[in-house]
Amino acid sequence: MVLEEITMGDFKEGLKTTRTILIPFGSVEEHGYHLPLSTDSIQAYEVGKKASRLVPLFVAPPIHYGNCRSTSCHPGTISITTSTLRAIVRDIVRSCHSQGLRNFILLTGHAGGAHGMALQDAGEELLAEIPNIKVALVTEFHLARKAGTGILETEGDSHAGEIETSRIMHTHPHLVKGEGKREFPDFPFALLVRDKRKYWPNGVWGDPTKASVEKGRLIEDGVVRKIIELVKTMEEFSE
Repeated sequence: MVLEEITMGDFKEGLKTTRTILIPFGSVEEHGYHLPLSTDSIQAYEVGKKASRLVPLFVAPPIHYGNCRSTSCHPGTISITTSTLRAIVRDIVRSCHSQGLRNFILLTGHAGGAHGMALQDAGEELLAEIPNIKVALVTEFHLARKAGTGILETEGDSHAGEIETSRIMHTHPHLVKGEGKREFPDFPFALLVRDKRKYWPNGVWGDPTKASVEKGRLIEDGVVRKIIELVKTMEEFSE
């Protein structure tokens, strides 16, 4: 049940079959010259919608903004603070809880470290605040990388590389502009730098030239299966 597509009557009826909602988190962030700025949001939202067709599950509209540090100097990236992100999570979960939802899957398509920690902090705060909820936090890219075992050709592939390019080629081929170029960042060891683009000019971490539609389909299917497993595990989980 995709919230932006259902009525309040549909929502009321849906609560009879599930109290679980998946909230996709993404970013407005550069993904090289070949992938859209919404890549992270697209990936998290797509797998959520696909999972909801197979098991009872509410899927919220994606949160398109995230905390993006390493890409903040690249054209098109719009980053929010971790405090803003934490506040958004808390407000959404509180409101969903008031509507009768009890299980919350925070699925982030953006894999930034500070971004993920902000989501975890918010989740921990909510667990302490609201006694009768369950919260799961999943970094969607980690599931995709695992699903690509035996399929992927690029060691260390990450941002806008073989994995993400394959997936967008599969789900949104009209948004892919060319094939991109292989690149890995060359940041100085241990140093925090102001101009990150100086060491990572094209914003690719991996090899998009190895991408294919078929790889994207296989990886996407694997991620959906893991989300479905998580939904079932969460609904059965008790402390």
